Amino acid sequence: MQPSRLILFAAVGWALAAQAQGPAKPILDAPSATIGTRPLRELAIYPERSAPAQSLPANESKLSAEVSARILALPYDVGQRVRKDDVVARLDKRDFELAVAKARASMAAVQARIAQAESQLERARALEKQNFISAEAVIQRETELAVQRAELAVQRANLATAQRELEKTIVRAPFDAIVKQRHVGVGELASPGAVLVTLIDESRPEVSAQVQLKDTQSLKDADGAVFIADGDYPVRLTRVSPAVDRESRTVEARLAFQGRAAAPGTSGRLVWRETRPHLPAEYVVRRGGELGVFVMSGNATEFVALPAAQEGRPVPVVFPVDTQIVTEGRNTLGVAPAKK
Repeated sequence: MQPSRLILFAAVGWALAAQAQGPAKPILDAPSATIGTRPLRELAIYPERSAPAQSLPANESKLSAEVSARILALPYDVGQRVRKDDVVARLDKRDFELAVAKARASMAAVQARIAQAESQLERARALEKQNFISAEAVIQRETELAVQRAELAVQRANLATAQRELEKTIVRAPFDAIVKQRHVGVGELASPGAVLVTLIDESRPEVSAQVQLKDTQSLKDADGAVFIADGDYPVRLTRVSPAVDRESRTVEARLAFQGRAAAPGTSGRLVWRETRPHLPAEYVVRRGGELGVFVMSGNATEFVALPAAQEGRPVPVVFPVDTQIVTEGRNTLGVAPAKK
């Protein structure tokens, strides 16, 4: 659209001064000015915003030993991929196999005593019917059997514990992952709680970005964003932390990859575009101590103050996109002529 042109006497620039100083005073001998306008849709820009970001794994797990034993094998090296339930560490299990065998033997001994107590109880009941023993003797045999059955329950628990300890000599991957670090070597003695390997989950990485507070709303309003690192990765905002970092005055935003994902640990920048139209700084003028813009309203111009405006920077506006912005002659509008 070609800018419209018309000749307008400077007396129409009274708008701002009238608001600040009361009733308008006509400016006499005002020079004429050529006014040019263009619609906002032709002038508007949509600035890019960016923030430092990093691709993070959904899980980064440090797998530790749960028993004390010597390390026999670490099948995977750093950088190798493992599948869920793959063995990532194997510990010496001989002492734990002996403990299982001992628990089984103890349980077998109790089972034998139970068989004996059952037999004695059965015989005692038969003798009681023939009046050869008292009822108290039968009760004693019943008590002995109950004690042995309780002991069997204890031994079963001991066996289960020993078997569980034996299982802990094999450390398995909890998910599909990449081996990030090996913290021990084969032959070392592992103790409970000692970290053996670190795994990173590569199935659901996220982007973590540190966003300035002033840019948070524009990120929420954006149609989409891109994580730029070794390539361009479209991402979608999932959440913004309400906690503000005291030093950097930033908040953490988490975004999900749309399609292919960057490798966990990749550093880059998150880039998105403003959805609000911004007016280029060259069309912003200062009148009466305020920054603003002249717009065409009917056959007259009007100064509209923009509180968010800063010198030399594009400013967000809320005008309709067909608003006519004064692009030529704006510097002479609302300025009183020099005295002769």
